[in-house]
Amino acid sequence: MIDYFEPDKGSLELISQRARKHLLEMIYESNSPHIGSCLSVIDILVAAYSLSDYSANTTNSRHNIILSKGHAAAALYAVFIALNKIPESTQNTYSINGSNLYGHVDHSAANEIPLTTGSLGHGLPFGVGLALSSRMKEENSKKTIVIMSDGELDEGTTWESLLIANHFKLENLIIVVDRNRLQSIRGTEETIKLEPLRSKFLSFGWEVLEVDGHSLPDLLVNLQVTEGPKCLIANTTKGKGVSFMENQTLWHYRSPSEIEFNSALSEILGS
Repeated sequence: MIDYFEPDKGSLELISQRARKHLLEMIYESNSPHIGSCLSVIDILVAAYSLSDYSANTTNSRHNIILSKGHAAAALYAVFIALNKIPESTQNTYSINGSNLYGHVDHSAANEIPLTTGSLGHGLPFGVGLALSSRMKEENSKKTIVIMSDGELDEGTTWESLLIANHFKLENLIIVVDRNRLQSIRGTEETIKLEPLRSKFLSFGWEVLEVDGHSLPDLLVNLQVTEGPKCLIANTTKGKGVSFMENQTLWHYRSPSEIEFNSALSEILGS
């Protein structure tokens, strides 16, 4: 019988709201890009780290979580602040010289970051190695969760890793594809067609589920059941939570003006 993690839905939604607030402040103050990509992945990160904390008896038993879409670093740091993993005061150092909170994910920012990421396509190969290592060490309750962008599926290393994971039957490996359908300039299907995406993963021998990438209960339930290797295609909205940023490629690059910042903050906080 599986011991399911059933958190209070309201508490996790509050954590996601707090993370979006911290994210918006970091991006605005540092005049940094990638806010659209960050807003699409925050709920996935909250679910993954909440599950990891619940499952852990010690620091060493926490799940391995890799944010392969390293350009969404601000989302990861914002979630860490919302979960009290790093001090709130550190958000003022985001993306400035000498800070550990780099513009791309850096392992020096927190002990729970196993890999520095940024160049897309690197997270999954590393995750395959971690999952295989955990199995060899008989760390049976430890999972490796790799959170990827859908644009990252254009990289050949991704598909090589899918083959390797299936060959070794890595039941402890889960990937979550942040399926917001937008890349840096245009839609994923205009850049390099990915559909039928589910069929592609199935043909590589993976279990595949499609989930609502902004539903914390949906994410948590499906992250806890593994007959893997397993892929969750998490359907998300780029810029989620700020109406004028949603589904707009512009916000892959732009930082908000003061007026836009205040408007976005008002939407996030519901005021």
